[in-house]
Amino acid sequence: MASGTTAPPPPASLKRIVAASLIGTTIEWYDFFLYGSAAALVFNKLFFPGSDPLVGTLLSFLTYAVGFAARPIGALVFGHYGDRLGRKKLLVLSLLLMGGATFAIGLLPTHATIGTAAPVLLTVLRLVQGFALGGEWGGAVLLVSEHGDARRRGFWASWPQTGAPAGQLLATGVLSFLTAVLSDAAFGSWGWRIPFLLSGVLVMVGLWIRLSVDESPVFKEALAQAEARKAADAGAVEKMPLVAVLRHHWRDVLIAMGARMAENISYYVITAFILVYATTSAGVSRQTALNAVLIASAVHFAVIPAWGALSDRVGRRPVYLVGAVGIGLWMFPFFSLIDTGGFGNLILAVTVGLVLHGAMYAPQAAFFSEMFATRMRYSGASIGAQFASVAAGAPAPLIATALLADYGDSTPIALYVIAASLLTIVAVGVAKETRHRDLADMDTGAEVAARAARTEDAGVL
Repeated sequence: MASGTTAPPPPASLKRIVAASLIGTTIEWYDFFLYGSAAALVFNKLFFPGSDPLVGTLLSFLTYAVGFAARPIGALVFGHYGDRLGRKKLLVLSLLLMGGATFAIGLLPTHATIGTAAPVLLTVLRLVQGFALGGEWGGAVLLVSEHGDARRRGFWASWPQTGAPAGQLLATGVLSFLTAVLSDAAFGSWGWRIPFLLSGVLVMVGLWIRLSVDESPVFKEALAQAEARKAADAGAVEKMPLVAVLRHHWRDVLIAMGARMAENISYYVITAFILVYATTSAGVSRQTALNAVLIASAVHFAVIPAWGALSDRVGRRPVYLVGAVGIGLWMFPFFSLIDTGGFGNLILAVTVGLVLHGAMYAPQAAFFSEMFATRMRYSGASIGAQFASVAAGAPAPLIATALLADYGDSTPIALYVIAASLLTIVAVGVAKETRHRDLADMDTGAEVAARAARTEDAGVL
C-alpha cells in the first residue's frame, strides 16, 4: 500500500532537483524557441527563396509547426517508458535528442547550396526537436512535483516552467546580440548558425547537472508496489500506461487539453508572431521587436514562481482562470499598443501579455501532475499537454500570419485568441481543485479501482 504521504527531501536536495529540471528545460526551450525566432527572421530567405516575403514566412512557420506535430508522439513514447522505467533516464535522452538536432541545424546547408533537400532536412530535424520536447516537459515537472510536498508544490513545480521564458530569454538575447553586432548580410550568411551551434555546449552542461539527481521517490515507491503485486500474483499483467490513462483519467486528459488552449496559443502569438506583425504592420525594426520580447521574457521569468506560490494559497483553478480571462481581455489593447510603433508601448504590450500568460503557465505543472496516479502520471500529463499543442501552439503563428495576410488587420487575430480563452475558461471551470492532493496517496485509490475492475471483469468472464 502507498504510504499516504511521502517525506519531502532536504531543502538542499530539493533545490538541486529544481535546478536540474530548470536548467534542462531552459536548454530544451532555448533550442525550440531559437528555431521559432529564426523561422520568423531568416529561414524564409535561406530555405524558401523565390516566394513572396509573407508566403515565405508562412512556409517557414509551417516547418515550425511540424515540431508540434511530433510532440504528441514524443509524449506517448516518453510517457510510456517514463512510467515504466523512471523520469530521470528519459529526461537525459530528451536532452540529448534536442541538443543534437539543434546543433545539426547550425551545420545545415541552405537552399542555395543543396536545393530542395535543405528544407526537407530542416523539417526532419524539426521533427526530432518536437519529439524530444514532447517527452521533456512531463518528466521535468514530475521530477520536481514528486520530490516536493503538497504544501508548496505549486511554487516548486513552477520553476521548471520558468525554463520556457528563460529559454526564450536566452534565444532572443543571443539573436538580439548578433543582429546588433553583425550586418544583415553577415547574419544571413553565417551569423544565424552561431546560436544553434552554441546548443552543443549548453547540452553538455545540462547533462552534467541532470545526471546528478536522484529518481523520484514517489515513482520508486510505486514501482516497488507494482513489483510486489506481480510477485504476489504471477498471472497479473500490468496495463500499459496509455491504456490506464484512457480508462481511468480520460476526463482529466480532456481538461488538460482544454486548459492548454489559451495558454499555448497566446504565448506563440505574443512571442513568435509578434516578430512578424511588429516588423511588417507596425513598421518596427527587427532589433526593436527582439528587444521588447527580451525584456518581457525577463519579467515573465520572475512572475511565474510568484503565480505558482499564489496557487498554493488560493488554489490552481483561481490563478489559472485569472490568466485565461485576462489574456482574452488584453488582446485588443495588445495590438493597439503595438500599432503605435513606440518601443515603450511594445514592451508594455508584450510584458502584460506574458504576465497574464504566467498565471496559466505557473500552476499548470502542479495542476496536471495532481490529476494522475503515479504509474500513469508521465503519460497522462504529457498526453494532455502535448496533444493540445498540435491544435494550439502549432498552428498559432500560421493562423495569425494567414489572418494578417487575408485581412490586413489585427482584429481577427485578437478574436482568435479570445476564442481560445473561452475554451480554457470552460475546461478549468469544470475541473476539480487539486492543490491538497497527496501524489503518493493517489496511487492507493487508483490501484484499488484497477483491482476492482480486474475482479469485475473476471467475474463477468
